[in-house]
Amino acid sequence: MTRVVHVVRSDGFAGVEGFIARLAAEQARAGHQVSVIGGEVSRMRGVLGPTVPHTPDETVLGVVRSLLALPQPPDVLNVHMTAAELAATVAAALRRWGARPAVVATCHFAGRRGSGSRAFGPLVAAVARHRVVAQIAVSRFVAAEVGGESDVVHTGVPNRAMPDGPRDRTVLVVQRLEPEKRTTDALRVFAESGVAHRGWRLQVAGDGVDRGAVVSLAAELGIAASTDLLGRRDDVPTLMSQAGILLAPTPREGLGLAVVEAMAAGLPILAAGSGGHLETVGSIPEGQLYTDLTDAAERLGALADDEGGRAAYGAALWAAQREKFTLARQAAATEAVYRRALEARS
Repeated sequence: MTRVVHVVRSDGFAGVEGFIARLAAEQARAGHQVSVIGGEVSRMRGVLGPTVPHTPDETVLGVVRSLLALPQPPDVLNVHMTAAELAATVAAALRRWGARPAVVATCHFAGRRGSGSRAFGPLVAAVARHRVVAQIAVSRFVAAEVGGESDVVHTGVPNRAMPDGPRDRTVLVVQRLEPEKRTTDALRVFAESGVAHRGWRLQVAGDGVDRGAVVSLAAELGIAASTDLLGRRDDVPTLMSQAGILLAPTPREGLGLAVVEAMAAGLPILAAGSGGHLETVGSIPEGQLYTDLTDAAERLGALADDEGGRAAYGAALWAAQREKFTLARQAAATEAVYRRALEARS
């Protein structure tokens, strides 16, 4: 049994927090002693269940305090994103643990530590990285971008039965409405494809600062009547079981949790042909990856018109998820990194 504490400086619940909650729950089922610091309370605990302790914290100082208050030192501190790495470094300097925890950093995004601040970024990165003895990247794309040596461990999701009912004529987008996610690209592709005139609707599940831009662009492109802005949803698995196509427009996606979830639902996916999508959708010969928005519109139109092709493509994605992107596979690969980190620590 390994004592593991997952740490994220967050009060939300999006891709990273969902990743942590699912992995922690899987590790607990495997017999490890696991707890989580950070993330929105109700949604975190809904995934973690009653056996995995959770402490909410949204500031670096709060995370430091929670680490200092741990009743016994963990074997592994699995930190997620730079703020958590910084908190772990500070806590380790303030608390004299008898056995120093092995700090393992999981990198979720394709960017170097501290890249958000020109003035203090290099200093923050150096301090945050100080205690890290092993680094996990969620994709080969992220590993190439973050710098340093990484073990690539692809994100897993729970296996699901293949939905057997008819699917709706909807194109689904599931992501935060932030500039880097390029949600407006999805609207342009939907409009240019012309599928709205063939009875298809665009559904956008998520919220963020780009919501106003999305509303305005839908009106400008003449697709407002065919576009549903669903906001943040807790029933994404149900939406994926019902939708006809997932459109994933983010060009620099670390891996794309929503894409892996769509694979598990047997949902046909059209994705930007770059970033982590090359390792998910691109892991099968049939993968639909586009090079530009015109290519995307043409591919979307063809998928919309080919019901049999969509079913076969969705089945191929479903099989690929069960082979390559399972929670058990992710947990086993993560545990192997932990073992090497513990050996390096000693």
